[in-house]
Amino acid sequence: MNASTLAKSAYSKANSIAPSDRNAEYNAFARVTASLATQSNSDDPAAFARLSEAVFLNRRLWSILAADAAGDGNRLPDDIRASILSLANFIWKHSQKVLRKEASVEDLIEINTAIMRGLRASGTGA
Repeated sequence: MNASTLAKSAYSKANSIAPSDRNAEYNAFARVTASLATQSNSDDPAAFARLSEAVFLNRRLWSILAADAAGDGNRLPDDIRASILSLANFIWKHSQKVLRKEASVEDLIEINTAIMRGLRASGTGA
């Protein structure tokens, strides 16, 4: 299973997340994903600095999700929690490659977009 499929699967099954929490997560992903996409397509010489900031914000979002998934109070099923932690680990490693200019930001955008589709499918109405 690839990272994008894992991402969509993890969040489309996450029905125990409260609707307001799903909306907040969707909005956070939408903002950071838009920033990643905007900066990845820029020809501006200063774009890499802005892309680096967007990558940092994406890693921060995923760190928050991973910490929540690992927490004792998290009500998600264990397999979904494990998927979130696995994706967060991938995001961290791939982000390092992006910042070293060894990989494209497109994989990060694709995973975030899959998460957004999963959140929408689980009832955000976004």
